[in-house]
Amino acid sequence: MIIDLRSDTVTKPSKAMLEAMMEAQVGDDVFREDPTVNLLEERIAQMFGKEQALFFPSGTMANQTAIKLHTAPGEQVICDKYAHIYNYESGGASFNSGVSCKLIDGNKGTFTAQQVVEAINPQEYWYAKTSLVEIENTTNKGGGACWDFNEILNIKRVCDEHNLRFHLDGARLWNALVAKNETAKQYGEVFDTISVCLSKGLGCPVGSVLIGDAAVMDNAIRIRKVFGGNMRQIGYLAAAALYALDHHVERLAEDHKKAKEIGEVLTKSSGIKKVESIETNIVIFELNDDVDDKAFFNNLAQKNIHIIGMGGGKLRMVTHLDYTDAMHETLLKVLQSMPL
Repeated sequence: MIIDLRSDTVTKPSKAMLEAMMEAQVGDDVFREDPTVNLLEERIAQMFGKEQALFFPSGTMANQTAIKLHTAPGEQVICDKYAHIYNYESGGASFNSGVSCKLIDGNKGTFTAQQVVEAINPQEYWYAKTSLVEIENTTNKGGGACWDFNEILNIKRVCDEHNLRFHLDGARLWNALVAKNETAKQYGEVFDTISVCLSKGLGCPVGSVLIGDAAVMDNAIRIRKVFGGNMRQIGYLAAAALYALDHHVERLAEDHKKAKEIGEVLTKSSGIKKVESIETNIVIFELNDDVDDKAFFNNLAQKNIHIIGMGGGKLRMVTHLDYTDAMHETLLKVLQSMPL
């Protein structure tokens, strides 16, 4: 039995999802003739109360498209120092859009409206023009932390006052909605654009969707083409997403429960310096200085347990659809018995 907790992207389609994929009606999406992806885009747009949605092969491409929609070269994006668009998208904001990032020193990937105000550049021409505020919910490097929705509303008011666009990297927004008992439409009312990932908590093999109103999304399909993201018979992938929306959203609470139980065991270990607070499906922790991290990794690997390093001495485990109850029991026993 292999226990893979490196990410919730390691899931594989279930038998029922595969059956839904094979039964999909498909067409050429470049001609906008794939009925299944059209249905998915309409459904997700309606979920968020927006006018349009567009399927992308990756969350990175969806985020990069949003940045390009909202900015011009030489402008600046405000985001947290932990933001995925800054840390894990290969410098795409500068490469694709010619923009820089003004980093906020937030708390677990979240920040306040006042911090946004302080990060907005002056109007003098020798400063980069601030044009976009971006947040991530849940925060990946922040340990799956969920935003306080009231603070999101405060930031929206700042954006309106300063004529700034507002983008949400909602790669794990489904987890936040379940954990906080919030709705997609709440978020649709606030953000200009939202990207949501289908291949993480929802267990799809591929795909993300970018959502926004028609005036904002008008050029999204052209940018997707420029980025090489146009596809043909993608209804097979869209069918997986439709299945996941029906069957895999509410069950995210199970992943959250298991993550918290892992955290409880790690907290009791004498070799663990710190376990970040756990709200959703991500567990981030640090080993004591006298614990050999390579030995820790190897010890787990010898037992077919795989985790990942986040840099800065932080280690990560992510629970997901394919992490079974049996795997969970085994992991907890291994962690409890490890000599640290």
